[in-house]
Amino acid sequence: MGFLQLLVVAVLASEHRVAGAAEVFGNSSEGLIEFSVGKFRYFELNRPFPEEAILHDISSNVTFLIFQIHSQYQNTTVSFSPIWNRTCTLDQLSNLCFGRLPIHDNVSSGLQTLLSNSSETGTASGLVFILRPEQSTCTWYLGTSGIQPVQNMAILLSYSERDPVPGGCNLEFDLDIDPNIYLEYNFFETTIKFAPANLGYARGVDPPPCDAGTDQDSRWRLQYDVYQYFLPENDLTEEMLLKHLQRMVSVPQVKASALKVVTLTANDKTSVSFSSLPGQGVIYNVIVWDPFLNTSAAYIPAHTYACSFEAGEGSCASLGRVSSKVFFTLFALLGFFICFFGHRFWKTELFFIGFIIMGFFFYILITRLTPIKYDGNLKIFHDDGVFWVTFSCIAILIPVVFMGCLRILNILTCGVIGSYSVVLAIDSYWSTSLSYITLNVLKRALNKDFHRAFTNVPFQTNDFIILAVWGMLAVSGITLQIRRERGRPFFPPHPYKLWKQERERRVTNILDPSYHIPPLRERLYGRLTQIKGLFQKEQPAGERTPLLL
Repeated sequence: MGFLQLLVVAVLASEHRVAGAAEVFGNSSEGLIEFSVGKFRYFELNRPFPEEAILHDISSNVTFLIFQIHSQYQNTTVSFSPIWNRTCTLDQLSNLCFGRLPIHDNVSSGLQTLLSNSSETGTASGLVFILRPEQSTCTWYLGTSGIQPVQNMAILLSYSERDPVPGGCNLEFDLDIDPNIYLEYNFFETTIKFAPANLGYARGVDPPPCDAGTDQDSRWRLQYDVYQYFLPENDLTEEMLLKHLQRMVSVPQVKASALKVVTLTANDKTSVSFSSLPGQGVIYNVIVWDPFLNTSAAYIPAHTYACSFEAGEGSCASLGRVSSKVFFTLFALLGFFICFFGHRFWKTELFFIGFIIMGFFFYILITRLTPIKYDGNLKIFHDDGVFWVTFSCIAILIPVVFMGCLRILNILTCGVIGSYSVVLAIDSYWSTSLSYITLNVLKRALNKDFHRAFTNVPFQTNDFIILAVWGMLAVSGITLQIRRERGRPFFPPHPYKLWKQERERRVTNILDPSYHIPPLRERLYGRLTQIKGLFQKEQPAGERTPLLL
């Protein structure tokens, strides 16, 4: 190490000691944040000014701590080692700046970079602190690499030696013990993944082996409850997210507030898929439960809106395209007309219904077979064959039931489908859950892996209002058309009655050429005779009289 590098390390180390002396007095503006177990803290992180966090007076019956920090969409970093983020003014010092120090550099003891197994970065990130015997103070470091300041909420939770350790048997991710939930989403589904947990253990004791056996004395007895929590619809504010995240961090709050979707055993994959809900805030968390000791611990919750806050077109703030809004608005106007007058304007109704059916079919066909892009959770229905057979049977059953009264069926179709087009138009401006009645069927047809996803959607105040509007329009349209058609001849005429009337007319009208048509039995016999004649040999011409002896 050169003299200049030694000098720089000494200067920065002395600055750190001075800052630490000032931070002892609890002045967070100097870069120190003091935490208490179970208390939420709000603070802001800036790129040039990383923070040091500290916890004093840790109880002796606490075995491990879980620290977690949350932001809406900007990444923050939590690390076991110091985060140096100073601005370099000399070329000779540039390699000592945050994120640019080589791992093999000999000065890493003075200025440490972020190692993958000692830090976590994301919008919901955290670490597990395994406490040493007699340890009563814990220190960690916080920072951000983003340009804009980041508003954060953080909390520290404590657990005893009987509680399972979330992520204690991690083999897939970077941290040695990883309590984080990793979330990925696309248009169709949102998938969460997490590392398996381990059994609890006392301070100073080696952790139980993760794969030594599969009996009831190992981590294989642990169970994982996956929870889902919906944020209020159409509210993308940071304050609302951080407020509701407080209900998803500890075990009692999660059980009281969220919906348990599925329970996984140690033999199941630690991965669960859900239907994506663009623009709808959703928080996921996992509680690991030890049935033998009846203890549990919570992972670090992850949240998503299934959209990007930083994208230009199609961001969370403006999900619907202008073309979509124009299309669904025109579609709603036509549907409104069909809802109230569709039965009388029969050709218009046929165009409307035919357009829906063919558009649905060709959208699926084009999306599955070409690269062109537009840019009930029962286990039995996870099988595509069962789902599509059931769906087809229901679609066919309704017309069969109403076959005897086609006018009522047609009027009901006009009222329900016409008014539902208004719901779709509302969804293009204002996100609702009722649109997923058709959207989830489309996703199932377009994505071969969508059958694994849980299709829960929130049903909140906005949805009740829109459901009432849908019902009001449907009932009004159906009632109006029934009253208008009362006393009028059937339109379109009933096909069976037409056939019956035509048959009676032919029987009684001797001037009708069809009156002289032979009965069906005689006609069938004549056809059979003609067919038999095709297989007989042709008789030779000439006299066939036998000779008399």
